[in-house]
Amino acid sequence: MIQPYQPRSWRGAALRLCGSVAILALLFYFLPFERLWAALRRVPPGLWVVVLGGYMGTHVVGVIKWRLLVNLAGADLSFAQATRCYFSGLFATLFLPSIVGGDIVRMGLALRLARNRAGVLLGSLLDRLLDTTTLAGVAALGALLLPGALDPRSRRIFWAVIAVVALAVAALLAVFLLTPSRRFSYKMRRRFVRLRQAARSMSRRPQYVLLALALGLAVQTSLVMLTAVIAAGCGLHVPLRVWLFAWPLAKLSALLPLTQAGIGLRAVALGALAAPFGAAPVLTVAVGLVWEAILIVGGLLAGLTSALLGHYAAATRVTPAEIPCAPGRRVITN
Repeated sequence: MIQPYQPRSWRGAALRLCGSVAILALLFYFLPFERLWAALRRVPPGLWVVVLGGYMGTHVVGVIKWRLLVNLAGADLSFAQATRCYFSGLFATLFLPSIVGGDIVRMGLALRLARNRAGVLLGSLLDRLLDTTTLAGVAALGALLLPGALDPRSRRIFWAVIAVVALAVAALLAVFLLTPSRRFSYKMRRRFVRLRQAARSMSRRPQYVLLALALGLAVQTSLVMLTAVIAAGCGLHVPLRVWLFAWPLAKLSALLPLTQAGIGLRAVALGALAAPFGAAPVLTVAVGLVWEAILIVGGLLAGLTSALLGHYAAATRVTPAEIPCAPGRRVITN
């Protein structure tokens, strides 16, 4: 069935695109353009390519982490299938309101390929939860390493928010695992039982969940390191702990559906968060703009990779006429 045209979705995309353009225009207007352009030109092409390669490499680790979680819940995806799903989501992030939109696209494709849909749903949800947890953990580490980064009151608020999030997650998991399925309708009961079976499959092997958490921490810290490399190329030299604090919080700002794929908003957030620690705003914004370029090119490469994997899977799919049969049996084809 053809879906009706939805002007609101296009209107929202246009507004987000205008928001990104407006933020970038304001940055170029209010910041010294000569210094900003000089900082951007200071990044050598070789360094840019190396950072792009590192960015794609970290997402290969992300594929391993996501596949580990969904297969732990029973999805049974091959590495090629997981890569296709993951990279399609990474590509789709460029055109959706926030990075969560990419998760939905990745999950939608995986639901078509997986043996167990409940495993895809639960594993993808846990994957996003672990990513958010590791981002908050890296930011908390940076806050602890930065003397005077947070005053006592702000530090209490920071840890209180983390505690509230942890308690909320624990409460949701308790409700999910302990609520009797008979309280739901038959249709919802079947889905709930499947999700619970997937959750129990994961709970029987908690060491793999911890491994996924460690992989997520490695991905986020690697991205922080790549940002520090870009900063050094732009002529901005600040301690690594500044990036440990500022970069995860700037990335979390991309969850807000205010601009297209967070473009522009991340750069502003990064400049505002790093400024109190001696980072010149014009140089920090230059770092953010280089990172935006890495994200765009990396997303396009991810889309190309996903398309090639999909084409290869279609080309190698076995047709009924190609299936060998035992002697005395016939294979009926249309």
